[in-house]
Amino acid sequence: MLSKSNIDPKIIEEILKFSKNVIDAPKFVSAPDEISLEVTPHKVVQQIDKTRLLHYKSINKTKHKTPLLISYALINRYHILDIHPEKSWVRNLLEQGFEVYMLDWGTPTSMDKYLDFDDYVNGYLESSVEYIKNQSSTEQISLQGYCTGATIATAYAALHPENVKNYIATAPVIDGWKDTTVISNLAKHMDADKMVETIGNMPPEFMYYCFSVLKPFEQGFEKYVKFFKNIDDKKYVDNFLRVEKWLGDTPPIPGELFKQWIKDIYQKNLLVQNKMYVGDELIDLRKINMPMFTQVAVGDHLVSPECSMPLHYAVGSQDKTLKIYPTGHVGMIASSFSQKKILPEMGQWLSQRS
Repeated sequence: MLSKSNIDPKIIEEILKFSKNVIDAPKFVSAPDEISLEVTPHKVVQQIDKTRLLHYKSINKTKHKTPLLISYALINRYHILDIHPEKSWVRNLLEQGFEVYMLDWGTPTSMDKYLDFDDYVNGYLESSVEYIKNQSSTEQISLQGYCTGATIATAYAALHPENVKNYIATAPVIDGWKDTTVISNLAKHMDADKMVETIGNMPPEFMYYCFSVLKPFEQGFEKYVKFFKNIDDKKYVDNFLRVEKWLGDTPPIPGELFKQWIKDIYQKNLLVQNKMYVGDELIDLRKINMPMFTQVAVGDHLVSPECSMPLHYAVGSQDKTLKIYPTGHVGMIASSFSQKKILPEMGQWLSQRS
């Protein structure tokens, strides 16, 4: 006598459908070289060493006199800010009438091992600001920094406040001791001197490992299960492949810069205490006196809100705004939510001061 199966037919149906999606995947997946991560036209207007300054072509007539320079993070690449027409941070700002520049840090090689904060702040960023000022015939620019790029921008705003009319800090890495992320905990126990002495520049494989341990299930098994379940959704697949290509393109970090970052920000927490030096100059956050707009994400697993928010209270600005959003690190800059909520609020704030 045959016994009845206790397996729910819906589960069997789900397994069969999933298996079919895995088999059919090659039909729907583009090759990496077929995926373009730069969707908004731009020109490279200045190049110094590996860094490039990008100027985006206007979409609408520029309404605001003060140009905006974006200092992107040192980890991964700037493409996430322009990864898809419907989720492009850059395109949204252009449509709002801003003139937009982007600083691409490039790919450091072994020859760049000794580049440090001074090179990035007073070298590359300063050169970009001066170029934009000359081209636009303005005495000041608006500056936005994202993640680690916001740390560099923060140092610049403190050292050169006369050049910055408005400052926007998006998920800035500021208070290393208050950061509750896995990255912070790893950094506090690193022997940065020994690592740099042994390896030189921090390779992309190391950076990718740090990201993967943050959310091992979500970053590994779960995301691929979701991918195969949605393999017949062209829009989902396209977005997934774009983000995966972006994640896989992580440049190394110059050894000296990495060492200073780990020791001064995460281990000694010098920046928020106004004790950190860039070159021979002391960073005093109280000298940041221009209008400032700080953006923080509640669900940020790379830079916790506790790490970013102290900047709002440490600066000398009288005109300052702190916005906290119910999203994550990437969701804050590349999502439908950022298009509908974050960018309109930022654009309105900036337009009133540009």
